[in-house]
Parts: sequence; structure tokens; C-alpha cells
Amino acid sequence: MTNKFLGNPQLEVTNVEDVKEGVNHIVVDSIQYGNQEMIMEKDVAVPMKDGEVLYVNIFRPNKSGNFPVVMSADTYGKDNKPKITNMGAAWPTLGAIPTSSFTPEESPDPGFWVPNDYVVVKVALRGSVGSNGVLSPWSKREAEDYYEVIEWAAQQDWSNGNIGTNGVSYLAVTQWWVASLNPPHLKAMIPWEGLNDMYREIAFHGGIPDTGFYRFWIQGIFARWTDNPNIEDLIQAQKDHPLFDSFWKQRQAPLANITTPLLTCASWSTQGLHNRGTFEGFKQASSDNKWLYVHGRKEWESYYSRENLERQKEFFDYYLKEEDNDWLDTPHVIYEVRDKFYRGTFKTADNFPLTNTDYQALYLDSDNMSLNVQQPSDKAVATYDSESNNDEARYTYTFEEDTELTGNMKLKLWVAAEETNDLDLFAGIKKLDRRGNEVHFPDFNHIENGQVATGWLRASHRELDETKSTIAQPWHTHEQELKFEPGEIVPVKIELLPSGTLFKKGESLVVVVKGNEIVKGNSTPLPNMKTRYEHEETVNKGKHLIYTGNDYDSHLIIPVIK
Repeated sequence: MTNKFLGNPQLEVTNVEDVKEGVNHIVVDSIQYGNQEMIMEKDVAVPMKDGEVLYVNIFRPNKSGNFPVVMSADTYGKDNKPKITNMGAAWPTLGAIPTSSFTPEESPDPGFWVPNDYVVVKVALRGSVGSNGVLSPWSKREAEDYYEVIEWAAQQDWSNGNIGTNGVSYLAVTQWWVASLNPPHLKAMIPWEGLNDMYREIAFHGGIPDTGFYRFWIQGIFARWTDNPNIEDLIQAQKDHPLFDSFWKQRQAPLANITTPLLTCASWSTQGLHNRGTFEGFKQASSDNKWLYVHGRKEWESYYSRENLERQKEFFDYYLKEEDNDWLDTPHVIYEVRDKFYRGTFKTADNFPLTNTDYQALYLDSDNMSLNVQQPSDKAVATYDSESNNDEARYTYTFEEDTELTGNMKLKLWVAAEETNDLDLFAGIKKLDRRGNEVHFPDFNHIENGQVATGWLRASHRELDETKSTIAQPWHTHEQELKFEPGEIVPVKIELLPSGTLFKKGESLVVVVKGNEIVKGNSTPLPNMKTRYEHEETVNKGKHLIYTGNDYDSHLIIPVIK
């Protein structure tokens, strides 16, 4: 059983800056258990087979014994600023992030895990923190290094040989990758919101290059390690590889290879970064034992909440401590159906997509800008100026009964461009209350005026992989451009990312289509920091036309839960 105890308030908390290389006896300001004594080994060298050296920090109980290991790995720096204070007060929408002062960004908190008799290992991957190797984010090279550190940790005197990986974002991406190599001592994993298909989930959205967060993030890697000339330039790679070629295929984690027991967290609110990949990780992993937790709230706030820490601990207690704690009775899918901002109901299911889904079509009518259960018989055309920030097409459907929509949606449109041979489509799903006011939700990146679901598509990327596409999720190959003549009408299918929302009787669903972002990046108060996706390099010019009715079956597939 876990040793529950209170810390000693008379102990003076160690200043992070006072920790030296080697073994340190420290006192950590645990949020959950008060001031806690533990041992920290700083800057421990771990040699790789090819001669490169990685450095790790180790936090372990201040007593003898062999303990399971909670490990995370990234290139942000194992000693980077705690409590994510590098974001600062200029970004007030992050929410509450209750951690000890020894918690690096997006990482497991030693103030929680060590008092529960775990060793916490924080890994600085190749190219960071004194490692002179090539820094190649989210690659097989990183995964191979991570594999070696896992196996190294399993052999240490303080380890019981059972290693579990845990962490958010980059720290989840590296988990998808290393688990695909199946290290023998990796016994469980908790990838908490992280992508695994770099092309589709961050570098490009629907084939449209992200000029915002993606580039901001990579510039941040360069800024962290100015003394390392060997950082892969992924901004240039985005420009050199606009299609899903061999470069990007090597950045797509082979999820089907994963057999490790898996607890993953997805959020409806990280669309355009972590949402899609987390669901794909759960769906495609070959693990016999896998669980999915889904919320519609904020990323870091949810990860560090006590409820979710206990969820993580129970999972690791079962697989790493081999405790008989009834974890296997946990429903394989727990998901939140959102009603309003931070108000929703958590439900359970056996799998995702939910097996009790009834996919229904709502047909667009450009005559009266409505959505209907029957396809209009008469042809109609809606237009908008693709170069205007304010012009858009909106189609509305009002529900006659309470309806839960959980899963992917697909938007099929018949479209044309008057003046060019390609077009970029930005699609969104919004919820209106009974008075016609928009109901906002948390959205990427921690903003509070978000929408239900988001999708993008460059029309020349409309080719589908029919073997992977489903009724509600088109899977685009992105391997060739299919241009068209100005004025030519072509069908496109847009992937709207997974969401879970309750629409009550009298509330409305709105489909929005326009030529640029529907929820703008400047909605977070950071004028000089592009922390939200942006798409400033579009192919749009002039008017876009949306055809409906008669032969043009433009429609939205919605996932109605029965």
C-alpha cells in the first residue's frame, strides 16, 4: 500500500538554484504532502551505444529500497523553469498548475511521485543540456536514445526494473515513439495529450502550412540551445517538403507496433496540435490493455489536478508496483460531454469511436444558409471573399431534442474558386444557445473563446486514402496536388477533429466556412508570440463558391450518440 504521510513544515524547502551536480539531499515543497525530504541526483551521465552522452536528473525516496520509475524525456531542459513560469503573467489563461518548485515544464512532479515511493527520472534528450549530438525532435533517433535510458534505469540499484513513461505534449510524443520500439522494461505509459503524425497534426493542417505555433516552437528550440549548431531546421523542412513525402513519413510514429499497457489522455480542446494524435494513438496501438481519458478543459491544469494524479498513480501502481488494486475494472474510455464552458458530464464506453454512434447527415442549403436532414432539391450557391478576415459562409441547424455529438465530423463541400486553381478552406463547428449566443469552450492554446470543432483543407490535397477513411473521418494522402481550373466545381471532404458536445433542444449547431482562421490567434494576449496556429501562406484569391442542392450533396456528417 502507498505510504500516506504529511510533510514536516519545519523543514526548509531547498532552493532549486542551490542544487549542485551530484547527490543532493533536498526538501521539496510538495503540493499534496507538504515539505518532503528526498534525494536528487543532478546531471547524471548516461552513455549511449554510439558514444554520445545524455544527462538526467533523478529524484528518489530518502531511504533504501528498489522502486518503480516514472520517466519523461524531451529537449526542453531537465532544469528548465518550474511551474511553467517562462510563460509568465502575460498569458493569464493557463489555469491553475499546482506543482512543486522542482517540476520541469509538462513533467511528472517529484513532489507527488517520490512520497508515493517512485523514482522520478527526467531525461534531457540528444542535443540538449550538454549533449553534443544532433537535436532532431520527434524522430526515431530520439526514440532509440530514450530506449537506452529506459534500459539503463532498469539496471540501477534504486530501480525495481519496472519503468513507466509519463508527461505532456513533447513528453507524450517521445512516448509514442519509444513505445513503438518496445523496450523490454517499459511496463506502462501515460502519454498525456501529444501528437504522433508531425505532418498532419502540427506542420500542416489539411495540407496548409502552419506559420504560427509550429515555427514559434522550433524557434524556441533554437533559442534554448544557442551553443548547439546541430539542431535540425524543421522550419526549412516544412518549406522544402510541402507534401507527405518520405521526410514526413519518417516522422509518423508506427503506432501499431505499440504493445505496452497504455493510459492516454485526449482533450477536445487541443485541436490543431494534440487532439488528433492522441485519439489515433489509442485507436492504432496494438496494446491488449489500453485506456482513454478525454476532457474538454485545459491541458496542464487537467494533468496536474489531484483527481488525474490519482488516476495516473492507480494505473502505475498496478503495472509498476504490481499491486492488486482493481485497476482492470476501470472503464476503457472515460469521456466528457461538454455543455458549457467547464461544465460537462463524464461518461464511460468500451472503445473509441463510440460503438453506439449513429452517423447522420445534415445537408447544406446555400439558398437560406441552413442545415437540413433532407437534401435540397434546388441548386444554390453561397459566396464569400476568401481574402477578407470577416467574410464567411454560415449554415445553421436547430435541434428538436437533446442530442449528444461525440466523435469526428466530416464536412463534404462542392466548391469552386473564381480566380485561381486552388483554395484553402477553414471550417468550424460552433454551438449557439437558445438565444442565439455562441457557447464558447477552452481551445488551443489555452484560450477561452474557442469553438466545438475545427478543420482545414487545401483543395488540391483532397485525395483520400480510401482504406483509412471512414464515414466520419476522411484520411487525406497529401501525396500529390490536384489542381483545377478557375470556376471548376470540385468535391472536397474536410476532417473535423474529434469533439464531444451536448446540444439541448432549441440550441443550434453552426457550420462556418471561410478563407482564414475562424478563431484568431490574437485572442491570447501575446502580440509578439505566435502561440496559436496561424496560416498566413494561403493560396486564396478572390471569391470562393459553395454549391448545394440537386447534384451537389454538400453535407455534414454528425456522430449522434444513441
